[in-house]
Amino acid sequence: MKQVLIITSILSFTLLMETASYAETNWKPADGPLFTQWTKDVSPDEALPEYPRPQLVRKDWLNLNGLWNYAIVTKDAPQPEKMDGQILVPFPIESALSGVMKPVGPENRLWYQRSFTIPPKWSGKRILLHFGAVDWDTTVMVNGKTIGTHQGGYDPFSFDITDALQAVGKQEITVSVWDPTDTAPQPHGKQVLKPQGIFYTAVTGIWQTVWLEPVNPVYINALKIIPDIDAGQVKITADCPGAKAGYQIQGVVKTGWFSKVDAKAGSANELIIPMPKAKLWSPDQPNLYDLDISLLDETGQEVDMVESYFGMRKITIQKDSDGILRLFLNDKPLFHHGPLDQGWWPDGLYTAPTDKALKYDIAMTKKLGFNMARKHVKVEPARWYYWCDKLGLLVWQDMPSGYNNTDEGKRNFESELKRMIDNFHNSPSIVMWVPFNEGWGQYDTARITDWVKSYDPTRLVNNASGWTDSGAGDVHDIHVYPGPGKPANEEKRAVVLGEFGGLGLPVDQHTWQNKENWGYVSYQNSQELTDAYLKLIDNLQLLIGQGLAAAVYTQTTDVEGEVNGLMTYDRTMVKMDLKKIQAANKACFTKTYKMEMELSPTSQNAPVEWRYTTAQPAEGWQNPGFDDSAWQSGPGGFGVEGTTGAVVKTTWDSPDIYLRRSFDLSNMPTGKIYLVIHHDEDAQVYLNGQWIAKREKHLTSYITIPVDEEARKALKIGSNILAVHCHQTGGKQYIDAGLVSTISQPIAKEKGFSLKSYLR
Repeated sequence: MKQVLIITSILSFTLLMETASYAETNWKPADGPLFTQWTKDVSPDEALPEYPRPQLVRKDWLNLNGLWNYAIVTKDAPQPEKMDGQILVPFPIESALSGVMKPVGPENRLWYQRSFTIPPKWSGKRILLHFGAVDWDTTVMVNGKTIGTHQGGYDPFSFDITDALQAVGKQEITVSVWDPTDTAPQPHGKQVLKPQGIFYTAVTGIWQTVWLEPVNPVYINALKIIPDIDAGQVKITADCPGAKAGYQIQGVVKTGWFSKVDAKAGSANELIIPMPKAKLWSPDQPNLYDLDISLLDETGQEVDMVESYFGMRKITIQKDSDGILRLFLNDKPLFHHGPLDQGWWPDGLYTAPTDKALKYDIAMTKKLGFNMARKHVKVEPARWYYWCDKLGLLVWQDMPSGYNNTDEGKRNFESELKRMIDNFHNSPSIVMWVPFNEGWGQYDTARITDWVKSYDPTRLVNNASGWTDSGAGDVHDIHVYPGPGKPANEEKRAVVLGEFGGLGLPVDQHTWQNKENWGYVSYQNSQELTDAYLKLIDNLQLLIGQGLAAAVYTQTTDVEGEVNGLMTYDRTMVKMDLKKIQAANKACFTKTYKMEMELSPTSQNAPVEWRYTTAQPAEGWQNPGFDDSAWQSGPGGFGVEGTTGAVVKTTWDSPDIYLRRSFDLSNMPTGKIYLVIHHDEDAQVYLNGQWIAKREKHLTSYITIPVDEEARKALKIGSNILAVHCHQTGGKQYIDAGLVSTISQPIAKEKGFSLKSYLR
């Protein structure tokens, strides 16, 4: 990609910095609980200086990041005459990097103010004021004149401020922001006023780059780029306000150091560029094409030009050679495996301290052996998606959650959902939209899912990750902690595991808080954590063979009180053995896993007959040769309706149940053998009288457990007995179990690229 993406205008920047003399401010970060290695690189003249919009680049721009004046007053109070101090924009006021680290709350309003000077060479241009994101209700004034308002915490917005500017001298920007956080019906993700557990510190106000840009009266406002690898072309649609009849756009695609494709001029808003033998974009080969788009007036004169990029890729669900629906990238099946990525920072909260820090998380995700990340109930700055595009990381993009139980909440949700799709449509790394998470604010799920699918048919749609599935969309997504688990295969949707794992380990001196840290399962040291993780991935491999199309591990880093990250919150260490987990993770999509045989199937997909009793049986009940003729016979699974993840065919509502079933083997399996089980509550499992597993508490879905070599020796040609005892103490109940074997073989791999330079 072009280095122009990180250009800065030195002269213009110097002219701009008029708010304060930085040498005199003695600015420093506030005294936060934890910092990153990049904190030291942040200063008033080095506050995210990179060009913020990589897919619509103009060389002339002014960065307004830096020190602004701020004040916190009651919500309905007038504009304050005196400010409280200075804040480092674009870091949210609650963060240490803002230099303030104060809460605002819904009862108050946050005010910003700064001055700037328009460079003389911009004379005659229209001046646009851009905000990357401000949370949540924003009013903007220039030289005392209100120029616009905006509601939304995650999307960029702009105003033409030309008519509010003075002819010469300093100009003044004033911004007021009100943010109700989790007290009102607007998307807010995991922000809460009282953070604890899986919910985090509130973020208020400006949290992405603020900048100025000169344009001509008619200009390119936005691009929509649609790659089509089947047709061998890319379609460009341009939004050009004020373009008249006769205006045209033309494009140039750079296909190599010395080669390019010159596209003929199209209409003022549409252009099709042939790409007959395009290099496709994938995690192994993240090929990107540089794109120049010019707007020509009716005389052929260029009135605007922007630089962009795109990737040629296609994402679909299709059936593999075994007739199982999988996720296909560029017409090839690819298992998606990656972490749940919260996108939080101990020093900047919603805002990464530097662009290098933003890139680091993505590069480390790749180094850890993943090919995907699920961006969890947060939308990132455009540069995060740029680095995913550049480094080759698939993205499942969540819509930030909110309270959608009112008409206002639903309007807010749908408005911001549309903007999210519009703003990040061009990123090839984004392959799936996720409107809802775990029932948080879930409503009209099928309607919302169908709308997203029709609005952006180039991507997959996950109707709801976890909990309440509506039957809509391209995938059926469940959450299982620690898991792993999978739903039953379907005919029209792929099945995926949207969250699992959550293995916790607090690391002294690297936690946000010293006590009340939290993980789904906790371990004492790195070795224990590594061993537990490897067991999860071993179990996951069987599920891949059974039809699981993707899995999301919780999570990239620790976040505040959560200590279930692959990395510590400050990103100073990977908490497991990196090489071991890298190899295990990569195997999930570099090998193909196939079911060798179902030794004794579960009743998840079709009922299986068992002999059973609810009375205490005679000793030796689990052994071959035991006479179970007096026991009852019935189909699995056994339990009560309403037990989560259960497929009840025979009612069992007493404290204990004992199960036996025989199965025959004509030949011994060669692959790995797994126990597949769903239990609520405690269960013990035997194979030919030999104990092979003891499970405590309860599950919410079927999971897999590797059978060790000693237990494997109990298998024999001919008749075998699988026996199970399940004990229930209260609440719902269920038991079902089976044995399967799976084999794997390597997938022919594309020639990849090196991440080494991106990890420096």
